[in-house]
Amino acid sequence: MRGRAALVTGASRRGGIGFAVARRLAAYGASVYLHHHVAHDESQPWGGDRPDEVADAVREVCGAADAVVAHGPADLTEPDAPARLVDAAAQALGGRLDIVVANHALSGSDGTLDTIDAAMLDAHWAVDARSVVLLVQAFARRREAARGGRVVMMTSGQDIADGMPGEIAYGLQKGALASITRSLATALAPRFVTVNTVNPGPVDTDYLDGDVYDAIAGMFPAKRWGMPDDPARLIAWLATDEAEWITGQVIDSEGGFRRT
Repeated sequence: MRGRAALVTGASRRGGIGFAVARRLAAYGASVYLHHHVAHDESQPWGGDRPDEVADAVREVCGAADAVVAHGPADLTEPDAPARLVDAAAQALGGRLDIVVANHALSGSDGTLDTIDAAMLDAHWAVDARSVVLLVQAFARRREAARGGRVVMMTSGQDIADGMPGEIAYGLQKGALASITRSLATALAPRFVTVNTVNPGPVDTDYLDGDVYDAIAGMFPAKRWGMPDDPARLIAWLATDEAEWITGQVIDSEGGFRRT
């Protein structure tokens, strides 16, 4: 992947999947731009991280001497933020962008069918679905004169077993991404850009502990949670030339997780 340039969204803290993906891509030789929205993390139980230190931890594993690691903020609730983010990433990485990994999502501000309201639905729509499609649009426009590229989106297994009845707004928008994957892949196929979506299953990103954590660990055949680097290996591979014949797929990377 030397000479390639990647944007990874939602890569603002060292305990997350986005960080693990960025490190994988950098280790393969790619230049990487890490998107962050620290205000969101600071509002969550896990708290915020330091973007400069996150970027430094990615630089530590760079597989190419000329690779660039840069970072910048964006509030993806803003309609024009995705296009601005794509432009900022390309500018920081030498004028090119070959890979987009849309890992960001809104956490919290959700509920059951009885408790959700229009504000919750709109908030999740803006971040979890609308901004992702607009990112893909901006990326596609930048790739009009180029051949090849990779897009990886993220979903959450909302269509497996009993779904996500406690997170209706989040599950709805993640379901939208799963549903649109093939359409986006078909739209970008003439440009040799692949589009795939990964469901990472339950991943230990420092948001849960105690008895519930242990109970969920017992639902994996390996008796452990997925760790951020588990889905990151798949996502990074999908960005390589070896995966050029895989597109329009929603791929589960759950370690055999058993919901019942």
